[in-house]
Amino acid sequence: MNKEELHDFIEKQQPNICQIVAIKDNKIVYSDNWNHYKKDDCTHIMSATKSIMSLLIGIAVDKGQIGSIDDKVLDYFPDYKVKRGEKTIYEITIKHLLTMRAPYKCKGDPWTKVCSSDNWTYASLDFLGGRKGLTDEFNYQTVCLHILSGILYKATNMKTVDYANTYLFAPLDIKMHKNYLAESAEEHKQFTIGKLPKENIWFCDTEGLGTPGYGLCMSAEDMAKIGLLCLNKGIYDKKQIISSTWIEEMTRPRIVESSQFRGMEYGYLWWIIDRKKNIYAAIGNSGNVIYINSEKNIVISVSSYFKPTIFDRVDFIQEYMEPYICEI
Repeated sequence: MNKEELHDFIEKQQPNICQIVAIKDNKIVYSDNWNHYKKDDCTHIMSATKSIMSLLIGIAVDKGQIGSIDDKVLDYFPDYKVKRGEKTIYEITIKHLLTMRAPYKCKGDPWTKVCSSDNWTYASLDFLGGRKGLTDEFNYQTVCLHILSGILYKATNMKTVDYANTYLFAPLDIKMHKNYLAESAEEHKQFTIGKLPKENIWFCDTEGLGTPGYGLCMSAEDMAKIGLLCLNKGIYDKKQIISSTWIEEMTRPRIVESSQFRGMEYGYLWWIIDRKKNIYAAIGNSGNVIYINSEKNIVISVSSYFKPTIFDRVDFIQEYMEPYICEI
């Protein structure tokens, strides 16, 4: 297929895609838009936000602001009052959160209780722990991951978006982001399911802490810059933005004991697609993806408007986009 044929194919077969950008050998070799989106428009990248949060935690570790990911979570919240009878929470570390191995006293995500509370971090801590103890079971969570934003704030005295703007977005020449606070549950819902382009914003709680599990809005080009940073072991424009040590640790595969996730493995809030070829990705609902193939020196980013249950986006990238990019 030529570019025009590929454009038409994507329009028919992947109709919620808004933008695709591909980088090969450190250069943008492909860029296209659909659904009336412009190059600089942003989409809500959903759970791909988690992977950006992992980079922020890594930067804080590099700077010594966070001592270690083996630090106990409660070390950062000395004023938090643990519920009577709860013992497990005392042993939970930052690493448990990053690897989705933290135990919670809830099934699924407790959206209503967390998002209607006065303090989303402490409301999330209320669900952390449980009678089963540290089982080391993979337990994918989104809203309660807000604890990571609380830790970042306690460690740095900077709000999530300010930290990202200063230490990640600015060095990558990504536009400065602003907090976005939903004033009602309906506004929260519309932010999540809206299909129109968004600005450079990060959804936040009432205290201005960005949601680490979802809520970040980016263009595919800016997503590709994140991917390029990771591909080059933390270096961007000849500057070391984040240590290669963190990138290597962040992408070290850990087996996921569940058939629910298509055989993928997990690092620190990044999905590992192929451990042998060192292919990994940030993946969000609706098919928002930052795909990194270290073996072929390729980054492919896809931004999409809301459409639930898109499970074939990585397959689409590998079957159609990757061969096309390799031939350019």
